[in-house]
Amino acid sequence: MEGEVDLQKMFQELTGYEKKQVGLGINGTPASPMQIVRAHVVREKTAYMRDYVLNEKGDIKELWFDSINKN
Repeated sequence: MEGEVDLQKMFQELTGYEKKQVGLGINGTPASPMQIVRAHVVREKTAYMRDYVLNEKGDIKELWFDSINKN
């Protein structure tokens, strides 16, 4: 149950970024909040590292998730 709550919070967070026109993607491919959350659900031995890209004012303009192996 706790994991489900975390994923719901993540979806809400990413939807908020999307509404602010922050570009979202996973492993180099643009993705929707739902696609990113799904990737977190089906991962097995993979974790995702967040990569924030800022504009000249220091605001987040893109948020990328890059897979990393937990071996």
